[in-house]
Amino acid sequence: MFCVEGSEVAVKQNLTVQLDRETIRQAKVLAARRGTSVSGLVASQIKDAVDAADAYESAHRTALELLERGFHLGGRRVERDELHDR
Repeated sequence: MFCVEGSEVAVKQNLTVQLDRETIRQAKVLAARRGTSVSGLVASQIKDAVDAADAYESAHRTALELLERGFHLGGRRVERDELHDR
């Protein structure tokens, strides 16, 4: 990305993939049904996968931070000696 007068502009780059003819034919039909191109269809799917992976990583980090801090489950703090009174 680069900035143009305060706004970010994504620079796009081509990507080549190899698929069998039948898959390409089906992709063209699917893209037409969705009103997009095969390139748009592939780009959308890759973007969705990347976004999902990013969301998972963020949630994972948050969960680990919560576990590290611990949870207050109520009750009162009991000292060791009090636990072992006989």
